[in-house]
Amino acid sequence: MTDYPIADHDDAYANGAHIPGAADYPPRWAGKAAALRDSQSQAGRARLDLGYGAAPRNRLDLFLPEGEAKGLVVFVHGGYWKAFDKSMWSHLAAGPLAHGFAVAMPSYTLCPDIRIGGIVREIAAAVQFAAGEIAGPIRLTGHSAGGHLVTRMISGEALLSKAVLDRISGVTSISGVHDLRPLMLTEMNDTLHIDAAEAQSESPVLLSPLGAIPVTAWVGAEERPEFVRQNRALYEMWRGFASPMAICEEPEKHHFDVIDGLADPAHPLCQTVLGL
Repeated sequence: MTDYPIADHDDAYANGAHIPGAADYPPRWAGKAAALRDSQSQAGRARLDLGYGAAPRNRLDLFLPEGEAKGLVVFVHGGYWKAFDKSMWSHLAAGPLAHGFAVAMPSYTLCPDIRIGGIVREIAAAVQFAAGEIAGPIRLTGHSAGGHLVTRMISGEALLSKAVLDRISGVTSISGVHDLRPLMLTEMNDTLHIDAAEAQSESPVLLSPLGAIPVTAWVGAEERPEFVRQNRALYEMWRGFASPMAICEEPEKHHFDVIDGLADPAHPLCQTVLGL
């Protein structure tokens, strides 16, 4: 467990160092993701590398279910705003696709080539674009930094059009980092460049939610204590507003395998994301 106050913020936010076989996860994700893209492409249900903005990484993949889509899921990847892209996570679309939802997965410009506030606005552009491609309700979900980004979509300064915001029927933050201030004390801030003003303007726990959109704060019970605390912080701060809030600390899950449930249509995480 992490002792508070935290003596070593770098260790408090280090995930791989505390997960056995951590190095095996990225190639495993990449292989599963490539298989999903191949199967969707062969079925004519993958629209890859759609441009939603002017920057090179402003691209998203859109996976379509059989038949007419019941709605849209947008999944935003993590990596501390400085790593990964959409190609690592395609397999996580399998669960929503099985339930008849289209799934959009955007890449975004990574730090230090952009500030976190800039990434927030890129993701807003991606959501806005995807909403124009698929009709019906929109469900937002993201992992780690992606959990921060999807909760920021529905809090603070409104970045989405009212028409799109009104279509968002639920948000699930998975292991989200909802308070940026502690990251200012880590070495990774040499890359992120978070300052006090940005921490205030872009931390969902310091902002008010925009309306009564249901939100679930989901985290693995075996994650680093700071991620469990960050998850609880969103739940506690936002349940004082109109947003219906739920929280889950999934047993026996750590930061790298807590997302697996998205790929399983019967898993509670997938069903929560879809509001089932």
